[in-house]
Amino acid sequence: MLILFLIVFIDLVGFGVIIPLLPFYAEHYQASPEVVTMVMATYSLAQFIAAPFWGRVSDRLGRRPVLLVSLAGAIVSYIWLGLADSLWALFAARALGGFMAGNISAAFAYMADITTPANRAKGMGLIGAAFGLGFIAGPAIGGILAGADPVNADFQTPAFAAAGLSAVALLMAFVLLKESLSQEIRDRIAATPPKKRWAQFADALRQPHVGLLILLSFLATFVFAGMETTFAMWSKRTYGWGPLQNGYLFAGVGIISALIQGGLVGRLARRFGEPWLIVQGAAALAVGLVLIPFSQSLSMLVIAMIILAYGFSVTTPSLNSLISLQVGEEEQGGVLGVTRSASIMARVVGPLWAGMLFGMLGKDWPYFGGALIMLVVVFLSLKTLRSEAATARSPATTDKEGQTDD
Repeated sequence: MLILFLIVFIDLVGFGVIIPLLPFYAEHYQASPEVVTMVMATYSLAQFIAAPFWGRVSDRLGRRPVLLVSLAGAIVSYIWLGLADSLWALFAARALGGFMAGNISAAFAYMADITTPANRAKGMGLIGAAFGLGFIAGPAIGGILAGADPVNADFQTPAFAAAGLSAVALLMAFVLLKESLSQEIRDRIAATPPKKRWAQFADALRQPHVGLLILLSFLATFVFAGMETTFAMWSKRTYGWGPLQNGYLFAGVGIISALIQGGLVGRLARRFGEPWLIVQGAAALAVGLVLIPFSQSLSMLVIAMIILAYGFSVTTPSLNSLISLQVGEEEQGGVLGVTRSASIMARVVGPLWAGMLFGMLGKDWPYFGGALIMLVVVFLSLKTLRSEAATARSPATTDKEGQTDD
């Protein structure tokens, strides 16, 4: 488990290094806000397209080959990014990087293979912790390497550093990781025809309440991704910030998210329940987004980002938990896979929508628009809570109360 944790952590640090760099890199080639967010969304679009392919390959050939090939492909994509001399090259490098994101799903599958039902949650939590720590360290390192000047930022060094980190992860995987999926299981999977993704979507949406919960998950990710991809452009125009300041800020958001998801969400869920956490989280996202345009000081901006980090960090795990509780054990993987696909698609269309608002209406409008969407999520969540409360009042309960009164 520890080796897989280190591999995922190093790989995600490399990915996080690029986060504060890309908007400035695209604007260096005179990209408009709409095009900047297209560059950011390209990665997620390629990931969405490639995910079923990597899933089928890992089921038939094993997890280790997918990890090795996708890590090698990530190295190539980062080197290409560092050598990019035009806007189209940025698009192409990010598309390749997104296509090679199969290492993420393969890592989760590997952990599922090597754990028992009793300790699987612990193993998945370990991978989640590697993700969180990678996203904390990566943006800070990327910001330091790129520098504080938004005009003359160093675009090459962070990209090459990301390639080097992925190379370390590849070497560790090649030397230390053995195949986790037995040949017997691979043969059994190969004999079963895979269900198409849209059929999986249809099956998941037929489950009671699942369709609405997936929609809420999509909207929360849609809004947060829009904020992530436009914030560097907003801070550049508002404060004159470069990659360094944005890298530190996103690292701070990562720390807050890790603390909340690592220790606070469970206690909050036991006290309030997941449905009320979703309402809380959506309301916090709305408040945090509205505060960003009015943050004329660093202290106000930090408050806004803390509220945002809290909102997203309680909403996402609560939605995933509720979705998993709606279906049987044999359907968990398929329904959560559909939820993951919906989240990836939200990271494609959310940035495009935010970039359009940024370019057409002004730098503050992605946040005003996102706040309005989260108010809709609050309304839908409250409506669901009222519906569940009404359903809970069964005829048997009513009869019993009536007998007690007699």
